[in-house]
Amino acid sequence: MVKRERKKAPARPKKAKETAEKDERTPAQEADLVTAVPVRERGLVPYDPLQIYLMEIKNYKLLTREEEIELAIRVREKKDKQAAYRLVTSNLRLVVKIAMDFHRYWTRSLLDLIQEGNVGLLQAVGKFDPYRGIKFSYYASFWIKAYMLKFIMENWKLVKIGTTQTQRKLFFNLAKERDRLIAQGFSPEPKLLAERLDVREKEVEEMSQRLGGGEVSLNAPVGDEGKEVYGSFIPDTGVAVDEQLSTQENRRILLNKLSEYRERLSGKELDIFDNRIMAEQPMTLQEFGDKYGISRERARQIQERIIRNIKSWLKEEIPNFEENFGSFIK
Repeated sequence: MVKRERKKAPARPKKAKETAEKDERTPAQEADLVTAVPVRERGLVPYDPLQIYLMEIKNYKLLTREEEIELAIRVREKKDKQAAYRLVTSNLRLVVKIAMDFHRYWTRSLLDLIQEGNVGLLQAVGKFDPYRGIKFSYYASFWIKAYMLKFIMENWKLVKIGTTQTQRKLFFNLAKERDRLIAQGFSPEPKLLAERLDVREKEVEEMSQRLGGGEVSLNAPVGDEGKEVYGSFIPDTGVAVDEQLSTQENRRILLNKLSEYRERLSGKELDIFDNRIMAEQPMTLQEFGDKYGISRERARQIQERIIRNIKSWLKEEIPNFEENFGSFIK
């Protein structure tokens, strides 16, 4: 008896097999697979914004001297936006070049420097005078550098360090001058640095501490297991609680005594006391004079006499009156 050989089914192509398995997956399984693969691994080409930007600005051709002057005149006299656009785009590579020089100061993001430099370039286009015979790129470089320097100083640390002209001078020259002295065989002491940079020795020491010191949050604990935070060591500039209570008590005593003295007054003196001395919106001396048919000067004299009498009476009634209540009655 001859056994009949069983034919094997043809092997399914690998691609077709993967397609079939994919079709058998549920929507939930598909979602799990998508979230399991990081976004970076799914990209076919690495995404580099800086390289893309550099490739794009290469498409803008440089201007000749004659084209630059012509466009600058159109911007200045006619406010031509298209001419301004060409001036800006043709100098974008200049911004990148300057940003690369400043990148040694600011190593976080070159694109941030380029962005700030582009703002400076826009300012240069609006301020440039083509009739002075100055090349636009030379003029624009100062605006570009100024905006980059301002950005670096404002973002170097949380606490600003270049708020004065002297601080800005030290910020950019201190490290270079220190390296120069070391190369010459000198010890970069603060006194010598101050003489070389024409600043005070104290300013050199302060800037060295700012550049070299780190930043600590006021809410950070003192020590590894400390319960106190650094902010608790900052002195309170407000009035202490005991002083506030003392002031309130003195004010209460004074008002009670003034109420007692009021009972001694009558007529014009009582009216001046209520509507002139103690009133939040006092009447004028002229109004009192017109009311009682006396001169303004006479009304002032009556008021001065009442105040002198009040002070004399309070000194007798309240111990240490001048010390505790001198600020209340002047």
